[in-house]
Amino acid sequence: MKPSTLSLKWLELFLLTARSGSVQGAADAAGLSVSTVSHHLRSLETALGTPLFDHARRPMRVTPAGAVFQARVDEALRLIRKAEAEVQARGLAEIRQLSVALIEDFDTEIAPELARMLTTAMPKCRFRHLTRTSHGILDLLRKQEIDIGIAARPQFDPADLVEYPLLRDPFVLALPGPLKTPPEDLISGAAGLPLLRYSADQIMATQIEQHLRRLKLSIPGHFEFDSNQTILQLVAEGDGWAITTPANYLRAQRVHRQVRLAPFPGKGFARYISVFTTEMTDTAAARTVSETMRRLLETRALAPVHETMPWLTDLFRLLPAVPE
Repeated sequence: MKPSTLSLKWLELFLLTARSGSVQGAADAAGLSVSTVSHHLRSLETALGTPLFDHARRPMRVTPAGAVFQARVDEALRLIRKAEAEVQARGLAEIRQLSVALIEDFDTEIAPELARMLTTAMPKCRFRHLTRTSHGILDLLRKQEIDIGIAARPQFDPADLVEYPLLRDPFVLALPGPLKTPPEDLISGAAGLPLLRYSADQIMATQIEQHLRRLKLSIPGHFEFDSNQTILQLVAEGDGWAITTPANYLRAQRVHRQVRLAPFPGKGFARYISVFTTEMTDTAAARTVSETMRRLLETRALAPVHETMPWLTDLFRLLPAVPE
């Protein structure tokens, strides 16, 4: 029997595109760029030797061949997930050691609960827990100094790592509660209040500055901070404003009464947080961490934010579990 050359990633993205009716919809759902999704779809169609979508239709529709393929792929992926779950449940109990690094956003609320849940799932395992910046976590993975990292995706897809998408975390404005200045005046620089920036070596700082350049915005503010807590404390005291995310805001609980969030004016943007591993990492452990994080994010992050700020419901959300 000739072995299949089809990638699981291609199949997952094919299903997302078929369901959403557009490459953009699939890209948004998966937290990938449109060009990345298009590349994988083209690779799939090339491998099969037949078009799967009528690209001239809006919304896009599957071709007759695509419809047959969709039904079979949907069924096959359900069976694969069931088989993985059965095998992984047996393997988890035998894992003896696991190193996990998280960004500081999750260090207070989610990390302790994650540790408790993993201890239950892997009773014989000795855990090592680290808190680092996103780029620091990715470096540790590449050096094989940790097994699993939970971090923001960098600008370019980390092709040398295995990725389990978790969270779309949109950029928003963090403002002093009493401030009446329209957000549009803040990002145009007309308000005079300084922008408190994240340290330039952080992935989210790079994303913010790139987006501002795309919008041709030059915002006053010469303060950079490594600490999210420091930035939001200064915002609470009225010393400036910040471009941050709901996940960062959640961690700074003591300033919630003094700081309010507002949508980013105009074209919005977001960072994407994922579980990253290497090919050397036990797949069962990686999937367990990913699935546990998804449950914790749903209850500890998404639910409270959606309740108090309903306008974030469609923006701050879990991503489909598409493997990279």
